[in-house]
Amino acid sequence: MKKGLAALFLGMIFILGACGNADDSSNGSEEENLEAGEEVYRDNCLACHGADLSGNGGPELIDIGSKYSQEQIEDIVQEGIDSMPPQTQVEGEDLEELSSWLIEQ
Repeated sequence: MKKGLAALFLGMIFILGACGNADDSSNGSEEENLEAGEEVYRDNCLACHGADLSGNGGPELIDIGSKYSQEQIEDIVQEGIDSMPPQTQVEGEDLEELSSWLIEQ
């Protein structure tokens, strides 16, 4: 009886271990960029543009990728537009990740 329980227990551990950590690395770097871009957005843009990009005092950013290219978004972030002041603290890799994430929204 004890051997049967031990075998059942080890079998369950093996099955759960095999199912627990699937890795789809086909688009891993793209997902990392999008997650990093979302983090940059939360840290720098959310207060004015809202958690769901619908605007919170600032303009909505839903479908912003259909209006502007990634480079144009980067320019707007860096230089500002209309009542939006330049966001000079967002630069380099953070700027690229943010603009890439916004394009996908």
